[in-house]
Amino acid sequence: MEGEENSGSPSFSGVFADRSLAFWTLCSVILPVLITLWCSFQRSRRQVLRQEIFRKSKHDWHYTDLFGQPTYCCVCAQHILQGAFCSCCGLCVNEECLKKADQHFLCKEIMMWSDGRAHSCMAHHWIRGNVPLCSYCVVCKQQCGNQPKLCDYRCIWCQHTVHDECMQSSLKSEKCSFGEFRNLIIPPYYLSTINQMRKDKRTDYEKLASSYSKHWTPIIILANTRSGNNMGETLLGEFKILLNPVQVFDLSKISPAKALQLCTLLPYNSARVLVCGGDGTVGWVLDAIDEMKIKGQERYIPQVAILPLGTGNDLSNTLAWGAGYAGEVPVEQILRNVMEADGIKLDRWKVQVTNKGYYNLRKLKVFTMNNYFSIGPDALMALNFHAHREKTPSLFSSRIINKAVYFFYGTKDCLVQECKDLNKKVELELDGERINLPNLEGIIVLNIGYWGGGCRLWEGMGDEPYPLARHDDGLLEVAGVYGSFHCAQIQVKLANPVRLGQAHTVRLILKDSKMPMQVDGEPWAQGPCTVTITHKTHALMLYHMGEQTDDDASSMSEQEQTREQTDEDV
Repeated sequence: MEGEENSGSPSFSGVFADRSLAFWTLCSVILPVLITLWCSFQRSRRQVLRQEIFRKSKHDWHYTDLFGQPTYCCVCAQHILQGAFCSCCGLCVNEECLKKADQHFLCKEIMMWSDGRAHSCMAHHWIRGNVPLCSYCVVCKQQCGNQPKLCDYRCIWCQHTVHDECMQSSLKSEKCSFGEFRNLIIPPYYLSTINQMRKDKRTDYEKLASSYSKHWTPIIILANTRSGNNMGETLLGEFKILLNPVQVFDLSKISPAKALQLCTLLPYNSARVLVCGGDGTVGWVLDAIDEMKIKGQERYIPQVAILPLGTGNDLSNTLAWGAGYAGEVPVEQILRNVMEADGIKLDRWKVQVTNKGYYNLRKLKVFTMNNYFSIGPDALMALNFHAHREKTPSLFSSRIINKAVYFFYGTKDCLVQECKDLNKKVELELDGERINLPNLEGIIVLNIGYWGGGCRLWEGMGDEPYPLARHDDGLLEVAGVYGSFHCAQIQVKLANPVRLGQAHTVRLILKDSKMPMQVDGEPWAQGPCTVTITHKTHALMLYHMGEQTDDDASSMSEQEQTREQTDEDV
C-alpha cells in the first residue's frame, strides 16, 4: 500500500506542475493582450476627447507625435515632445493643457470689432515662448529663444520678438505695423469695416482701400494638399502664421471660385494669388478667374504666381518659379518673391474636339489649354499613368515615384510602339494650310516654352535658328516626334523635334482609329474626330525675375533683342 501511495504522488505533483505551467503561460499571453487592448481603448478615448476639443476650439489645433525642435507648453511651461499646436497663432501646448489654453489664449482674429469708421492700426498680439530660431529682440537686438525654457515673446502678426526682460508696458500697448509683409496682409480691421459697410448697404470699398498704403497688394493663398509631395498641409500652416488666416484656403475643402470672391472686397486690380500645386491646379484656378470675367468682375481679376508642387510643373518653369518645390526655400522668401514679381500675360486656348456619335450625331468636347495639347506617345504615357494612379492613389504621393512610373511606361512604349504610323491616321492644318507629315508617332502643340517636365521642346539643342516659343504672342508652336525614344533624346538635348510650324489656329483630323490625347496632362482615348485649337483669352500671371536658368536668360535676351529690332523698324 505504501508503495502504491508513493508511486501515485509523483504523478499528482507532475500534473500540478503542468497545470501551474499552463496557468502562467496563459497569463503571460493574455496579460499583454489585455494591457494592449486597455491602452488602445484609452488612446482612442483620448483621441475622441481631443477631437471634441479641436472641434469646439477657436484655435486651429493640430496634433503631433513629435515636435521638430525643443518645445515648451505655453500653459504649464513644461518641455513637451508630443502635443498640439495652432497653425494660425503658433501656440504649443501639452495634451492635458488644451482646455486651459482655449480659456486663457486668444487665436488670431480674422476680424476685429469696428464701429463703422475706417481704422488703420491695432495692438500687438504677444504670445510667450517657442519663438522661431535665429530671431532677434526688437529692443536689444540680441538673439531670442536661446534658453532651455519657456521664454521671450513673439507678435503673431508682425513676427517681432522680444526678451522677457526687454518687454515693457509701452510694447504691450504699441500699435502693430504687421511687419515685413504688411503690404500682403489683409488687416482684421479692414474686414470688420467692410462688414459694417455691407450692413449699411454701402459699397464704396475703393474709397476705404485708398486710406491704406498705396503699395498694398494683398495676397490670397490657394493650396492643393493633394499635389506632388503632399507639402500643401505644411504650407497652409506656415502661411497662416505669417498672414491673416482668412487669406489662406485649402482647395480640397473649398473651390477656387468661392475663395476668389475675397478679391471683390479688395481694391481694383490689386490682389495677387499664389497657387500652391501643379499645373493642373493652376489651370483650375485660371478657369475660376474666367468665371469672374463672365460675372462682370473684371476689375477684381488677380495676378497669379505659382509655387510648384506637382510632377511636371512646366508652366511654373516657363514663368521662372522653378521645376518643383521641396521645402528648400523658406516661406518668407516665397512671399518676398511674389512681392517683387512682374506682371505678364499668358495666352489661353480653346480646344474643341468634335467626334461622330451614334446616328452621325456630332458630340463636342471643349477644353481650355494653358500648356500644350498632344497626340501620341507622351499622351499614352499620361493615360497609363492616370489609369494606374486611379487604382492605387496612395502610391503616387511622391514626385520621384511619379516620374519613375512615367519612365517605365515610356520604356514600354519604346518596345511596343502603339502610336506608329500617325502620319497615315491624321491630317494637320496650320492656319488653314495642309501640312505634309513625315513618318511620326506624335504631334505636340505648344503654348509655353517648357514641355515634358523641364525640356525646352521647340528650341531643342539650340543649333538651328528658330523663333523662340513665347506664351504671350498669340502663336502656337507645332512639333512632331518619332516615338518615345525620340522624346527621351530631346529631353537630354541629343536630338531636335520635327518642327512643323507656328500658327494662330491649329486643326487636326483623326480619320479612322483610336489614339491617346491629352490637354495639359489630362489624357483620354479618342476615336475619329476633329480637333480645333483657337485663342480664347489672356490670363494675368506673375513672372519671377530673381531666378533664371541659362536657357531662360538666353531666351529673355533674344526676346529683348527682337523687341528692340521691332521698335527700330517702326
